[in-house]
Amino acid sequence: MTSAYQPIVDTARGSIVGYEGLARFALPAHVSTEDLFRAARTAGRSAELEAACLRAALAERVSLPRNCFLTVNVSPDMLREDAVREVWGEHSDLRGIIVELTEQTVVSSYVALEPELDRLRGLGALIAVDDAGSGYAGLTHLLALKPSLIKLDRELIHHIDADEAKRALVEMLGTFANRIDCWLLAEGIETEAEYATITTLGVPLAQGYYLARPGPAWPALAATVVPAPPTCDVSTIREIIEHSPTATSTHAAAALFTAHPDLRTIVLLDDLNQPVSVLDADTAHLGFTTTALRINLDTPARDSLLRAITREPQHRYEPLIVIDNAGRYIGTARIERLITSALG
Repeated sequence: MTSAYQPIVDTARGSIVGYEGLARFALPAHVSTEDLFRAARTAGRSAELEAACLRAALAERVSLPRNCFLTVNVSPDMLREDAVREVWGEHSDLRGIIVELTEQTVVSSYVALEPELDRLRGLGALIAVDDAGSGYAGLTHLLALKPSLIKLDRELIHHIDADEAKRALVEMLGTFANRIDCWLLAEGIETEAEYATITTLGVPLAQGYYLARPGPAWPALAATVVPAPPTCDVSTIREIIEHSPTATSTHAAAALFTAHPDLRTIVLLDDLNQPVSVLDADTAHLGFTTTALRINLDTPARDSLLRAITREPQHRYEPLIVIDNAGRYIGTARIERLITSALG
């Protein structure tokens, strides 16, 4: 068994921002990968097989190109298995890793999954839902799991350039993803027409044979891939980023506010140096924190504003935390500047 890696493309720039790790096996010609996983499930060996696949995909992580993420696949019902838990235990830091929940089995209890998902998020990983729009991966599934990445089912993308119903559904899912602060990824892109259509619809991430085939770490893009032409002059949150100092505890933040009375905000980092909260002088001295909304630096200002106003009323006007593609802290964005940028 080995791992191949397929590039994931930022459609706005035509550049690679991530890779998906895919298991590859030396099998007889009449045996498919699906046959192997089916046989493992019948024999009660699924956890061992999926753990081996995860371990192989993560083995190349040390050489992952800068500012790129890596997605790995696991069945939801395998998350509680010791063999899979041991793989996560081999990594003290999973920042830059996106765990895709595949559609191998139906999720029988979202409540039972929460401790495992919280553990992964605590290590810095993000959660993705694979094959959205097919099978059980419906809206209830998306709402319950609160993913950071939604991968559209290949059937939704196949011939989307000639199917108005598919276009409407993808557009709706894009609006939904924007409002819950989530990325949308179209996989299975096989033609130039499909790629042109999903970029026109504003799908930010894409993957498929048209863009690049899987290969050893780390494949380059096909020469035909170009940045999507801008449809209009849209300002992004990148243009209004402000620097805010950071602290790793409310106590340290309170000391900074005392030493620098002119400071307005400080960003609180967790044990993995990921941004989690925006503090002002009062909340720092009281030791009070809330999880802040995190926005990618290339998100349009209008979309960022729409996400901000979905927050609870008491937090609606708090600054947003701005991150890069790997989830690293970049700065903050004030609502006042967002409004000005979105209206301008």
